[in-house]
Amino acid sequence: MQKTTLLFSIFFLILSSCGVKTTQALISDGNYDGAIDRAVEALRSNKDSKGKQDYVYLLEEAFAKAKDRDLRDLEMMSKDANPANAERIYNTYLQLNNRQEKIRPLLPLKLLKQGKNAYFPFDNYSDQIVNSRNVLSKYLYENASALLKSNNKLDFRKAYDDFAYLESINPGYKNTKKLMDDAQFKGTDFVDVYAKNQTNMVIPKMLQDDLLDFKTYGLNDKWTVYHSARQKNVTYDYSLIINFRQIVISPEQIKEKEFIKERQVKDGIKTLLDSRGRPVKDSLGKEIKVDNYKMLRANVYEFRQYKSCQVIAVVDYVDIRTNQLLQSFPVSSEFVFENVYSTYKGDRNACDDSYISYFNKRAVPFPNNEQMVFDTGEDLKARLKDIIVKNKFRS
Repeated sequence: MQKTTLLFSIFFLILSSCGVKTTQALISDGNYDGAIDRAVEALRSNKDSKGKQDYVYLLEEAFAKAKDRDLRDLEMMSKDANPANAERIYNTYLQLNNRQEKIRPLLPLKLLKQGKNAYFPFDNYSDQIVNSRNVLSKYLYENASALLKSNNKLDFRKAYDDFAYLESINPGYKNTKKLMDDAQFKGTDFVDVYAKNQTNMVIPKMLQDDLLDFKTYGLNDKWTVYHSARQKNVTYDYSLIINFRQIVISPEQIKEKEFIKERQVKDGIKTLLDSRGRPVKDSLGKEIKVDNYKMLRANVYEFRQYKSCQVIAVVDYVDIRTNQLLQSFPVSSEFVFENVYSTYKGDRNACDDSYISYFNKRAVPFPNNEQMVFDTGEDLKARLKDIIVKNKFRS
């Protein structure tokens, strides 16, 4: 028992030593907040134990150096007086405050050899945080508002990001929410989606409606919206045109096939006979019995109903602003109707078990051409979605 306790103590000391060395290395590298995080984590339990003293010293050192660096940075940025530093100043004050709040729950932390508590000079940064947030809010608002006067969608998107950030740090600031909505609308690419029938066949309206129902595609994102019906007050940037080029429907076919199936099955037992037809006996004089097999046979008449439909189309990406064709993608889909049924003469058990189900089937009506075209829709829709996902519109 004592040996186990000793081994555990040695293992704990090794782990603790590794943790202390890592924390020291972080301080040496200037990663003071990383060192603070490690020390705080180590001091969450048994903070006053002798084995945790190194972490207390390291935490005190890392805190002092991190605070000193932040205050020097703030002094430099204050002298520079560059409005672009507003966000950095605000975040630095937040960092100073958050660092204190991370350590505060652990206080007091004792320095056992000195007989005193570790020194962490905390300050109240609430005024600086509020003031720097107001300066940053003003800067973000004016910068984003200026971007809204541009004619460039990328500028509108930058404006949206600025307004969104402003709303997150200072909710309800002026009319930020409305301007954010305006920026998103102006920065969005609106895509007009429609179909052209260039075949000599009627394309079912249900198929067109389903293909153009982009709500079911889940493709709308933050900056791209697809409309299958044009809306007022929307200036469209692109068109996505599904050009149906060809529809090939095969004739209705019924193919017949006749074949013989044979299968050997066990049918009781029989006496083993020699070449002269006499019973074969074992060493005790008893007749030897063996499995008896019989051959099952069936004439199978198989009927295969078949009809196929292939829809061939081209998806065009068009820039409405320049009336230029950007890209074209061929797409095709095929739907096959097939029904197999069979009859037989003889013993049906001559067939494999997997085949017997065909004897329970019968001929069914062929789908009409319109239904065949419509049934290609699911596969066609999946292929169309794949094209759009891999080839996004870009402003």
